[in-house]
Amino acid sequence: MELGCAVLVLVMLAGLLVTGKAEIYIVTVEGEPIISYKGGENGFEATAVESDEKLDTKSELVTSYASHLEKKHDLLLGMLFERGSYKKLYSYKHLINGFSVHLSPEQAETLRRAPGVKSVERDWKVRKLTTHTPQFLGLPTSVWPTGGGFDRAGEDIVIGFVDSGIYPHHPSFAAYHTDPYGPVPKYKGKCEIDPDTKRDFCNGKIIGAQHFAEAAKAAGAFNPAIDFASPMDGDGHGSHTAAIAAGNNGIPVRMGGHEFGKASGMAPRARIAVYKALYRLFGGFVADVVAAIDQAVHDGVDILSLSVGPNGPPATTKTTFLNPFDATLLGAVKAGVFVAQAAGNGGPFPKTLVSYSPWITSVAAAIDDRRYKNHLTMGNGKSLAGIGLSPSTHLNQTYTMVAANDVLLDSSVKYSPSDCQRPEVLNKKLVEGNILLCGYSFNFVVGSASIKKVSETAKALGAVGFVLAVENVSPGTKFDPVPVGIPGILITDVSNSMDLVDYYNVSTPRDWTGRVKSFKAIGRIGDGLMPILHKSAPQVAVFSSRGPNIKDFSLHDADLLKPDILAPGALIWAAWSPNGTDEPNYVGEEFAMISGTSMAAPHIAGIAALLKQEHPEWSPAAIKSALMTTSTKVDRAGRPLQAQQDSKTEAMKLVAATPFDYGSGHVNPRAALDPGLIFDAGYEDYLGFLCTTPGIDIHEIKKYTNSPCNDTIAHPSNLNIPSITISHLVGTQTVTRTVTNVAAEETYTITARMHPSIAIETNPSAMTLKPGASRKFSVTLTARSVTGTYRFGEISMKGSRGHKVSIPVVAMGHRR
Repeated sequence: MELGCAVLVLVMLAGLLVTGKAEIYIVTVEGEPIISYKGGENGFEATAVESDEKLDTKSELVTSYASHLEKKHDLLLGMLFERGSYKKLYSYKHLINGFSVHLSPEQAETLRRAPGVKSVERDWKVRKLTTHTPQFLGLPTSVWPTGGGFDRAGEDIVIGFVDSGIYPHHPSFAAYHTDPYGPVPKYKGKCEIDPDTKRDFCNGKIIGAQHFAEAAKAAGAFNPAIDFASPMDGDGHGSHTAAIAAGNNGIPVRMGGHEFGKASGMAPRARIAVYKALYRLFGGFVADVVAAIDQAVHDGVDILSLSVGPNGPPATTKTTFLNPFDATLLGAVKAGVFVAQAAGNGGPFPKTLVSYSPWITSVAAAIDDRRYKNHLTMGNGKSLAGIGLSPSTHLNQTYTMVAANDVLLDSSVKYSPSDCQRPEVLNKKLVEGNILLCGYSFNFVVGSASIKKVSETAKALGAVGFVLAVENVSPGTKFDPVPVGIPGILITDVSNSMDLVDYYNVSTPRDWTGRVKSFKAIGRIGDGLMPILHKSAPQVAVFSSRGPNIKDFSLHDADLLKPDILAPGALIWAAWSPNGTDEPNYVGEEFAMISGTSMAAPHIAGIAALLKQEHPEWSPAAIKSALMTTSTKVDRAGRPLQAQQDSKTEAMKLVAATPFDYGSGHVNPRAALDPGLIFDAGYEDYLGFLCTTPGIDIHEIKKYTNSPCNDTIAHPSNLNIPSITISHLVGTQTVTRTVTNVAAEETYTITARMHPSIAIETNPSAMTLKPGASRKFSVTLTARSVTGTYRFGEISMKGSRGHKVSIPVVAMGHRR
């Protein structure tokens, strides 16, 4: 089985294995999957494709071999076990040869010992990695016109989303405001019928829609009432990611009676193919996600967007690159599919990535240039900063402020009334016409309380507005502004909240029992609806997972840089599902503004669609190279990129960012369309990377890829990617790279810079490439002193026709 894959699996959240209780297992068996079958079985001709080549999934050769594999899976199970004692969930035939099955641990042991069975792995859980950005990225003026304007940007490119489904009735996915969508003959996916409306989910814009829940059902986690046994988005996350990548252009974002601007996807004309495998409460199961990826590649998607990552390390493979996602996705890349995956939300701590492999584009999250700020002006003249996407109270008019704890109808209330989640426990007569003061408790952090509910409480009681004060905060707590329909502000800085409490107490006389005699504190809330555009953007978001990358789950460093690239991922406006409960502040809304590397990955998927439209012959590695080598390492003011770090105070610290934060830099779509040079790579190169990485068992590689090892690249640092990483530099090491010219003839001068503790040289110092020509160059690194820390540098290639190509260099010197 070539392709990566045996997908492996790990811990179901249930934890320890209970003898006799049925579990979900993913099984791989001897024999090649469709993508790598070179012939040899009686009556079945070869179906294998060359690297980066599309598979003709409708051909008689492919369908008959697929049927043959599925029959073998059924025969194996039927011979070993009684009918009814197990349930096969999926047959995997395209990228891996195997199946998922629900059976007892004893049966799994029997299966493990059966002839022809290569691996039996227990399933594990996955999770979601939870507008203005087209303008910030320069798409409307610089990129869309080259493809024929926004109404042609992404034409006939199919982006597959393995996520929580889609809300098909959203205007971001409507087909009626645009030129009619014609058929896309290369795409073979199907459209499921909505069991409630009896209409299918597709409309031309949405070109395919399927759901995968067999593992979730077998595990007893699936609830059809809220999870929907269809591609319908019961969460919001899937609609949001699809709209970021490929939502229609110019859709008004309205909430709370205010329009926050117009939303657009990166590639507004691209088609959307939905593969729902994530669910509202429990995330998802690897067996379902692998089935979704397998189907998406079989159906003919061009791009895969994955805002999903594993809950923890797999139980059965020590190698990060052979975990279920990465191993399966190696097959997707072999089939010519570009894969963008969220890097993870474990930042700002090191080694927190959940996307590891060189064949995947791992996307970190940046804050773009929009900031929403607001202020509360108190009667003593002091102004307190905060956040709140809300209108102001009437200009030049102040209002009495009343604290929720002072307006209780019943002082024996057991829970925290200062949360302002329940209007019925507060005295409407005392609140009406005033500003309601509430406290931001732990309930808001865990999601059992929401700012939306505070706003609804204040409105129900007739308040003119509300203030939510944070009185204690854990380091790293993230406060995002939430749109509300009435004046409201969240005071996030604890010292400001204390100033408010002090002013309120001084101004509020009480009797000897502590009851308020009269409310004398006054204030007014400013307008927080207009964003402030900052030149310090972009910055690496505090939550974005950081490198260094690891090669195994013992956390040994890999000779491979991750993340690959930085894209907007903080406070992103996009479509939402009114059914969605993923974010309590957006329940019932059509739009949401949320943050996460989940939002960054579809930015890259959409931009990759624009590159694929412009350069249909480019491989996934070529697209990734173009994105990386043209990215920027400075902010809008021309200063080196900064990264947010936790601080003991509410305000984030900013530190100088490194490639472990941003990879090659922040995406620059205009430059990526015309990169000059590319660093190309294919399946055999990735296999060589695996085979030369120290510590990986070659038998494990063969088990997952069905390919014999090759050591053509000699060292993993020689993999032809647009970054160089040497985690263990002893003395001198030389690495090579090959560049291919995708523009007119040009002469490039090559320069390098590095931290003084490591010497760096390039050879040659200049080269001329004709169109389509490839040339090798070498980079020699020498450890001058051993510091025990990573050092960073860069190789720059400047072309005579104006192209600029740069790649990051990362190394740590060791004595031996």
